[in-house]
Amino acid sequence: MKENYVDKGRKKQKLETRQKILEGAKYFLSQGKDFTLEEVARQIGISRATVYRYFSNTEILSSEAGLDIQVMKPERLIETFKTDQIEIKLQKIQHYFNQLTIDNETAFRKYISVVLTSEEVRKKRGARRIKAIELALEETSIPREDKVKLANFLTVLMGIEPFIVTKDVCGLDNAQSSELLTWGLEIFLKGYFHH
Repeated sequence: MKENYVDKGRKKQKLETRQKILEGAKYFLSQGKDFTLEEVARQIGISRATVYRYFSNTEILSSEAGLDIQVMKPERLIETFKTDQIEIKLQKIQHYFNQLTIDNETAFRKYISVVLTSEEVRKKRGARRIKAIELALEETSIPREDKVKLANFLTVLMGIEPFIVTKDVCGLDNAQSSELLTWGLEIFLKGYFHH
């Protein structure tokens, strides 16, 4: 997605269009077919120019759509543990995204590689993690400013990026990485909620 495009005007509509494009690409992927941006545009009934505003090439769209097939929507994820206390919800969110990373590490690394080497700047990677955390925090009495900071900070403790650091820099394996990130989240939550 072009830098800041979704953040300018009609954000909800743009996010819906972006999701519609991903669904169009997933249609082709689920059939094991390659596709072009034009074919995705025809499949979902929008112009190629609109698709291009969100994804400048098929490699980026294909990589993200492939991962999107694997990832549970934040609303559905939160629904699975809606009665848990907030600290447990946040730990379950972390566990979900860290296990997803372990199960799909190669695909996530490829996606990051494609995005980082493309000509466009990506701003919204990891948006599902932030959305899930925001949904978990939604009905708490935590001040709004803290909710934003928590959503941003807790994202640092889950997903492919911390696994790259713990594995490639620290030399840990998957189990050690998961254990370290879980420990980090628990220590942080104790400090935040029980200070």
